[in-house]
Amino acid sequence: MALILGAGGFLRVWALGEIGFNSDEAVYAGQAVALAGDPVLAGLFPVFRAHPLLFQIVLSLGFSGGMTDTGARLWSVLFGLATVVAVYLLGKLLYGRKAGLVAALFLAVMPYHVVVTRQVLLDGPETFFAVITLYCVARFCSERDPRWLYSAAAVMGLTVLTKESAVILVLALFVFFVLSREYRIRLRDLLIVLTIMSAVVVAYPLSLSLSHRTGTGQNYLAWQLFRRANHEITFYGETVTMAVGPALIVLAACGLWLLRGQNTWREWLLVCWIVVPLVFFHLWPVKGYQYLLPIVPAVAVLAARTGVHATVPRWSGSRPAAARSVRAAAVFAVGASLVVPAWLAVNPAPGTTFLAGSGGVPGGREAGRWIKASLPEGSRLMTIGPSMANLVRFYGHRKAFALSVSPNPLSRNPSYEPIDNPDRELRGGDLQYVVWDAFSAARAPFFGERLMRYVHKYGGVAVHTETVEVTTAGGRSTPKPVIVVYEVRP
Repeated sequence: MALILGAGGFLRVWALGEIGFNSDEAVYAGQAVALAGDPVLAGLFPVFRAHPLLFQIVLSLGFSGGMTDTGARLWSVLFGLATVVAVYLLGKLLYGRKAGLVAALFLAVMPYHVVVTRQVLLDGPETFFAVITLYCVARFCSERDPRWLYSAAAVMGLTVLTKESAVILVLALFVFFVLSREYRIRLRDLLIVLTIMSAVVVAYPLSLSLSHRTGTGQNYLAWQLFRRANHEITFYGETVTMAVGPALIVLAACGLWLLRGQNTWREWLLVCWIVVPLVFFHLWPVKGYQYLLPIVPAVAVLAARTGVHATVPRWSGSRPAAARSVRAAAVFAVGASLVVPAWLAVNPAPGTTFLAGSGGVPGGREAGRWIKASLPEGSRLMTIGPSMANLVRFYGHRKAFALSVSPNPLSRNPSYEPIDNPDRELRGGDLQYVVWDAFSAARAPFFGERLMRYVHKYGGVAVHTETVEVTTAGGRSTPKPVIVVYEVRP
């Protein structure tokens, strides 16, 4: 287990601070710094946004002592490694010590889990609490002691307080107990479970009420319900499958078939935990790279079950020793298929495209720090999209507004303020600088071109440029601009 944690820790801390925050990291860190009492960022990042604040409160304790962005990411790394330990305990409980170790190994080197837990995102801590919840439910099913069910309710409350989308996991457990013929929860126990979970979760709406922000949750819910789809329905199949590991998924699925005669409540529990969120997020129009992270520990446990307990068909005539060798080879092959892409993921090739949730934004921290050091206090900037605006606010300590933010309240994040009339703002001198970035321009070419028209119209002069080294078709390395700050004049 020490070797597994060492490998997982190495992959998570390697070059951890080489690239600065992405937009979501800047938002969560900005909330944490605001909670820590920073007067500047408190005015740039509202504390109450779309999600509860459990992880941000933990981060604020570090930021109050001057923690850096790398230090903030280390908190995510710690949650990620704690999840590896929790998966070991879950696998050991369900299928034995060897299965627990194999499951921990798979999760420790899985590119998907490695990449997400290297970032200041809510999904890593959410997954940790989710696995503890799953462990408590498994203990209840194996021991029939309702106290484990009460513990699961309390930890599920913490999971929801980390990220509200975790309520879909409650539905997954509900489906499991409905389908299971072995377990029937007494009405008394069900009421206690709901009371415990509600007592934990109520902390967030209570804080909204005490701060007179009761409309915040409603505003974000309306935005999530009516916003356009940000990815195709095939997004998870094309992107997340490769990050989780096709070989790992195949191994888990094969075990369900090869060991079908041994399937019990354990497999039903893990399958419900995987399928219900998978179906929900596939159908939900808004998709995020990291949204499926809470289900991958269950996939790792099922794959470990196959690697440890799968039997070789009788017709093959293999001896027990040969069967063990086959299983060991399968575990080694799957582990190797995860380690290589995980290493490549933490050492990405420079580029000018970016997938939200997959890492930091090259040049964003450097551009923000230049803005903080070089532009007059009170400067206001226009960006293509809110992602770069968040980075300018966090690192540059200047107000930034995104051209792509819709003036329709139902079509924009309630935290973002639109630019109602860019021409008037630029002509009147209310916006003095414009920031173009290659990442937003690639995602929203219409707004990228529109922003450059304003730059040309108002005599924009490039005052700062951030570049990355890219390889040309001929194999030569050349710098390519990814962020350009323009000064514009009325």
